Amino acid sequence: MSAYVQELTVNWGESDPFGLVYYAREVAWFNEIEHELFRTIGYPINRMIDDDRSAFVMGEIGFRFVGPAAYGQRVQCKLTLLEIREKTLRWQCDALNLDTGVPICEGTATRVFAEIKDDGNLQSKRIPDDIRIVLEQFKANRT
Repeated sequence: MSAYVQELTVNWGESDPFGLVYYAREVAWFNEIEHELFRTIGYPINRMIDDDRSAFVMGEIGFRFVGPAAYGQRVQCKLTLLEIREKTLRWQCDALNLDTGVPICEGTATRVFAEIKDDGNLQSKRIPDDIRIVLEQFKANRT
């Protein structure tokens, strides 16, 4: 496996009448899918927080609109791990309209592994080895 893939249906209000998907919804699609990926591999976000008050938080995101997706259309969202560093990971995010075969959006998202301090602030920390090992299966161009 070199990517995590999930399908969804465009909900009412996620795009305008011309099928232009709202940027916030594109971001939300990949945020939800990433949370599902972590749940699937045995590291649900709520467990990470409960176990050691740590989780992946958004560091940087940049998506570009490519093509339309209208209400009711099926979308394939794909996350590919581009890079995993000491405290961050970077995803390639691609969405494809399954009804038309046209790409919808593409971009990257960088996540920072961080501890939630008692005062509510965040402090970055090293991504645990067990999570690193499991994430390797989603890395681009694995050999």
